[in-house]
Amino acid sequence: MARFTLHDLAATVDARAASGGESSYTKKLLDKGPEHCAKKFGEEAVEMVIAAVENDRGHLISETADVLFHMLVLLKSRGVKLEEVGAALAQRTSMSGLEEKASRKRD
Repeated sequence: MARFTLHDLAATVDARAASGGESSYTKKLLDKGPEHCAKKFGEEAVEMVIAAVENDRGHLISETADVLFHMLVLLKSRGVKLEEVGAALAQRTSMSGLEEKASRKRD
């Protein structure tokens, strides 16, 4: 099986966002605006949490895939690139999680 990355998914979201077709679910979401994209992301996140609480592995995997997709659509709707999120994560790895959390409280 070929390795599929979050960057591959982001590229797919970008390509579908640029499409003019009525058959693109991604384009339809984006056309409804960032608020709709945020709401849809939240709905999918709740479904993922429920699957985790219910200890349903298959459902958790499926809902996590939905969350990742909708997260990328939401970021796209607000003009945020995955690379920007990656840079923020990379910056955080230079210290422990507890140190990083403490530094955010001072900001």
